[in-house]
Amino acid sequence: MGTTVFERRRPPASVIEHSLAETEQRVFWLDDLADEAKRPRPWLTGERVAQLAIVGGGYTGLWTAVLAKRRYPDAHVVLVEAKTIGWAASGRNGGFCEASLTHGHDNGMSRWPDEMATLDRLGIENLDAIGAAEAEFGMDFEFERNGALGVAVEPHQVAWLREEVEAAAARGDDSVRLLDQAEVRAEVDSPTYLGGVWDTRGSALLHPAKLAAELARVAEELGVEIFERSPVRRIDTPGSTGAVTLITEGGRVLAQHAVLATNVFPSLLKRNRLMTVPVYDYVLMTEPLSAGQLASIGWSNRQGLGDLANQFHYYRLSRDDRILFGGYDAVYHYGRRVRERYEQRPESYERLAAHFFTTFPQLEGLRFSHRWAGAIDTSTRFCAFFGTARDGRVAYAAGFTGLGVAATRFAAEVMLDQLEQRDNERTRLRMVRERPLPFPPEPAAAIGINATRWSLDRADHTGGRRNMLLKTLDALGLGFDS
Repeated sequence: MGTTVFERRRPPASVIEHSLAETEQRVFWLDDLADEAKRPRPWLTGERVAQLAIVGGGYTGLWTAVLAKRRYPDAHVVLVEAKTIGWAASGRNGGFCEASLTHGHDNGMSRWPDEMATLDRLGIENLDAIGAAEAEFGMDFEFERNGALGVAVEPHQVAWLREEVEAAAARGDDSVRLLDQAEVRAEVDSPTYLGGVWDTRGSALLHPAKLAAELARVAEELGVEIFERSPVRRIDTPGSTGAVTLITEGGRVLAQHAVLATNVFPSLLKRNRLMTVPVYDYVLMTEPLSAGQLASIGWSNRQGLGDLANQFHYYRLSRDDRILFGGYDAVYHYGRRVRERYEQRPESYERLAAHFFTTFPQLEGLRFSHRWAGAIDTSTRFCAFFGTARDGRVAYAAGFTGLGVAATRFAAEVMLDQLEQRDNERTRLRMVRERPLPFPPEPAAAIGINATRWSLDRADHTGGRRNMLLKTLDALGLGFDS
């Protein structure tokens, strides 16, 4: 089996050791919030009565709260969060805000080819609306519409670049530019780059924790009640027309309708407990680059970056010129468990550090200030699914699979439409109406997921060639082609 560029050009162990010597196990984005944004909110006690109750204080729940109040200013909305606003995926992701609602055009085309023109348009409109929200609601979450660079780092990936640009042109999209090796290195200088594509319209960057904090602030200003440290233990829906009741250890909420925005965490609905699995992703954040260090790599257009491997890296600049570098390892733990101890994985951080200095050898000597990890809610179709339960009184969305920063806003619109029983362009989509295949129970889930991960790694070492397992999964539409 062949080697990848990250194995052929591995930096000295001393460089890796030095870079991680003073790294803290903390989420940079959450550390970077102003004190006011970190203020604690009350936990739920007693009883509240509302028109809409929302479980989950990440992007999905927060967008639902804000958009519900925009539709119905007088409605009483209550949001209940198990820990604190934005503490999980919404506060610790890379801040890549992608227009795609289907985890990439290819993934969508393999599932809903007749709808892709509509889904692409809705995705751009949704991304436009997120950018406009800063002015509309007086928010600042560091939104930068700089586009994204996809870079080839192995010879077999270069052909994929041209295929992507040709496919975009065929559907009338002239915003995707092909860059040869010299052109891509003029944008961002890495000796690993062999070529690239620049999607100039369909991607933005933002500050993840600030987006969550600002959505919560706006929601409260609109009249939403937010309770923290109040995990919902049970959802009751007596009869076919009665109130939905959310029950916590200290109180309960009675509402006409409820939205479940718990994503990676076990669903309150039995029907959804096999629909997602948590996969752990790992991230490093550097200290701020000096002017000289930044000049050595260029990056003046500040695009988000990702390579084209199956086990890929994603990276971007922060407002204060740090580099976030994450991805590659995607680790599943037996039993679908989400545990804080899974974030402690030294071998993943050491591997990321090695790959970072392979990518940017001119930055040797730079240190990482932060390291962290988080669980991604993966579904078998690699993008969100939607639905209602309990006689249409409860709506849910989950399964964003690491590309949910923008898609959560779309999901909020879909769920509100579904609760209102609206017949519109969104609710008529097959992508919205269809459910993905569930993951199998253990031990089959762990065996299958880890075998797939091994196969993806093998494909990266064999010129992108997919083995029989991956080809079978492709044929079954299980999403591992993204």
